[in-house]
This record gives sequence, structure tokens and C-alpha cells, in this order.
Amino acid sequence: MDHPAQIARFKHLTETILPALAAEHHWPIRLDHCFKRICLDHAFSDVWYHHLKKPAERHLQGGPLLRALTCAEDLAHQGLPLLKLRNATSLTYRGKLK
Repeated sequence: MDHPAQIARFKHLTETILPALAAEHHWPIRLDHCFKRICLDHAFSDVWYHHLKKPAERHLQGGPLLRALTCAEDLAHQGLPLLKLRNATSLTYRGKLK
């Protein structure tokens, strides 16, 4: 998959697929920007915007793009248990959980 296709897939997952799954299964996280935060933080093992200019989709590439895309795919397939884990990790990076 080339770079534009990877970005398009990441956007489709985080803006359409994951919010739809969240609504269907009553997940506590439902907004597209939250799914992006979780996957982008996962990709960098840190707050993503410490490593990447905004908007993320314009600057994301290479390994971080693959990790973010894989995160979104994994969330779509594994659901709530993984979502809770990845969200807690993201919030920890941000100092919102200890």
C-alpha cells in the first residue's frame, strides 16, 4: 500500500469505522479525534505532537504511519479491551493517568 493509500485507510478507520463500531457497541470513546490521538500516541510511544507537526495526516509517514495504521486496524478487530488499554497508555503519556 502506498503512502496516500495508507493515509486514506488511517482516516477511514479513525473517522468512519471506529466511530461506527463505538456507537454500535457502546464504547466509552466515540469521537474520531480520540481514536486518532490514541493511535498517534501509540505510534510515537509519546504525545504525538511532540514529534509531528499538525495536521498529523499531512506529516505522518514511515514507521510512525505504519504503527498508527496498525493500531487503528487492531482496534477495529480487537475492540474494547484493546481500546481501553491503548487509551490508558495515551492518557498516561499526557499525564492524565498515573
